[in-house]
Amino acid sequence: MKTGQNHLFIPGPTNVPERVRQAMNVPMQDMRAPDFGDLTLPLFEGLKKVFKTESRVFMYPGSGTGAWESAIQNTLNVGDKILISRFGMFSHLWVDMAERLGLDVHCIDVEWGKGVPVDEYRKVLEADKSHQIKGVFVTQNETATGVTSNVAAVREAMDAVGHPALLYMDGVSSIASIDFRMDEWGVDLAVAGSQKGFMLPAGLSMLGVSEKALEANKSGGMERCYFSFNDMLKLNDNGYFPYTPPTQLFHGLRESLRLIEEEGLENIFARHHRLAEGVRRAVAAWNGCRLCATGPEWHSDTVSAILAPEGVDAKDVIKIGYDKYRISYGAGLDRLAGKVFRIGHLGDLNEGMVMAALGISEMALNEAGAKVELGSGVAAAQDWFLNGDSAAVSLAAQ
Repeated sequence: MKTGQNHLFIPGPTNVPERVRQAMNVPMQDMRAPDFGDLTLPLFEGLKKVFKTESRVFMYPGSGTGAWESAIQNTLNVGDKILISRFGMFSHLWVDMAERLGLDVHCIDVEWGKGVPVDEYRKVLEADKSHQIKGVFVTQNETATGVTSNVAAVREAMDAVGHPALLYMDGVSSIASIDFRMDEWGVDLAVAGSQKGFMLPAGLSMLGVSEKALEANKSGGMERCYFSFNDMLKLNDNGYFPYTPPTQLFHGLRESLRLIEEEGLENIFARHHRLAEGVRRAVAAWNGCRLCATGPEWHSDTVSAILAPEGVDAKDVIKIGYDKYRISYGAGLDRLAGKVFRIGHLGDLNEGMVMAALGISEMALNEAGAKVELGSGVAAAQDWFLNGDSAAVSLAAQ
């Protein structure tokens, strides 16, 4: 007989706070009722605060992939040229979607462990004198490799060469967890998902859309129906949707937005950094292990992809953790399968939960054949949490 709870340390879906779970436990309701906007209209305003935008945030039933598709279909035409980089499974999937939707894709392949190559972007954009490139795509946080890229630097590069392309950002595993400023950074389309920093079940995607992107939608776009901006624009201002919305998720989102406001976005960012750094210090103490991210400039504060020691199959680490210790780690994806296990550290998380993940990791690694000293990573994380970044500690405690 198994006792206790399962420990979830995949980078999404993340743990759902009890307040959010309880908030979703409501009867079915009429999504055409006169007062339905009392529930939904404040959600649009709350999302704008999280995205840090004065423009619009659409909500679609579906995963973040749906919002990816909406961003492309509503603002670009078949044959349009885009600039994108590929450095992990999720940036690869975005490239794949763009190609399948008929875009002319200029893809820069980057070592898995690094992020968006800003200098190369600038060179390509500067050489594009006739402005054939209509969209610049950035994955802010590559979940497969635990890499975060500098979105603001991409905007600076675009502005420096005077390029008018739209800036698209995948923020599924970063928005509401890692610093993001849509308007300040000049992001035109930003994609998020309910199952990450918003601490909800999967099934709701969010898409921040700038005024510039709304103008692009007026003059072009591919054939679309389910993801049409125009259909949303006709109804959202009154709190309604062009099809049956996920009402229970709306109730959960209302509570998660309250939690985010109570803690404060800047405190959330500081907490995620503090917890992530504890994991990173633990990994540095584990003999034979290292992060997939090739340097601190790429470190993600929402997920750490950990390369297992030579001769150790990361799949065994994951299986031992799940079967024996009831903990779920993220698997290595694509070329990283069997090489990497991932610890997700985002959403509803604290130091005690991270310490459990690290302690079980040490046991699972040893049972899989690694020579990791028991307690080494735990001690390194303890030292960080006790004596580390005092500024982050102070901010998180406010």
